[in-house]
Amino acid sequence: MGAFEDQTGKVSARVFKEDLLPRCGAPRPEVIQGPSFGVDTSVIDLGNGLALAVSSDPLSLIPSLGLEVSAWLSVHLLANDMSTTGFPPQYAQFVLNLPARLSRTDFNAYWGFVDRLCKAHGIAITGGHTGQSGDQESTLAGGGTMFLTAPRDSILTSNGARAGDAIVVTKSAALSSTALLAMAFPETVKDRAGVEVQQKAAENFWKLSVLEESRIAAATLTANLDLHGMHDVTEGGVLGALDEMAQAAGLGFAVNPALIPVEPEARAVAEVFGIDPLFAVGAGSMLIAVAPAAEAALGNALAAAGIPATAVGHFTEAADKTLLANGRRKAFAFDGKDPYWAAFYQAYAAGWK
Repeated sequence: MGAFEDQTGKVSARVFKEDLLPRCGAPRPEVIQGPSFGVDTSVIDLGNGLALAVSSDPLSLIPSLGLEVSAWLSVHLLANDMSTTGFPPQYAQFVLNLPARLSRTDFNAYWGFVDRLCKAHGIAITGGHTGQSGDQESTLAGGGTMFLTAPRDSILTSNGARAGDAIVVTKSAALSSTALLAMAFPETVKDRAGVEVQQKAAENFWKLSVLEESRIAAATLTANLDLHGMHDVTEGGVLGALDEMAQAAGLGFAVNPALIPVEPEARAVAEVFGIDPLFAVGAGSMLIAVAPAAEAALGNALAAAGIPATAVGHFTEAADKTLLANGRRKAFAFDGKDPYWAAFYQAYAAGWK
């Protein structure tokens, strides 16, 4: 019996608020933004107008997908969280709890990819811990933390959305979940959806970074003036991330799910595995809360860089969460469970190739 009802993925908002939030150590006045459900980073006041932003995530080590793919996931999922501040990460710490079956050669290959990616993004690796455990068979091989320092008043947090803000979604829903499924079960996807779908979906894996849209948004708009918040899409997909963002800001939303972009290959792979792409892991997509008057400027700047961006609705003062479709309003509901995990493990157990 596990500690939590759902033993895959991150804990629910209820568990977070009941079990974790009341036990966060000693209060310190310099903590501007501490733990909060739906908030990607913590922020600590350093004085002199500067602040330190911090974010942590698990590290991936998935033998079936390869060491380069695992390293790419590990670095970019951490960097994506940091990018929601409007600034790129500067420093990283990694705690590696490696499976005993991992050879020294494979470790050096994996760590070489991590090192190369951090160098490419200007991230200094400042320390951590490295070890192996005989009973460690998980595809999560430890955790990482990234840091950056920036002007305090220019750092964004994902709870900064305001009522009336336009909700902009970049790229496509379910990019990462469908890419990983297409890579892990290529023959099944080819057989059921076609070779081209499998290839396109797998290629989407290399689009999982949101560093560029963060940079463009921060350069085009003014933080906390017309750019109010960003949240990278991970577990729970676009709609789950939107729910988190609204909860964090104490707002509601009105969104037309038909406007949420889903690439054809992502939709096709989602159909093979019976998952809703709007609720499936969606790294590579960013939610951006922007003042309505600045929406066009943001969209034009992203489009000029070749990054698709779609306005799908707006945040509301009332906490009601509403889906709009065919002239009808429907109350939004989400149980917190991302369908990707069950689909992956069921396919694996069924021997899909």
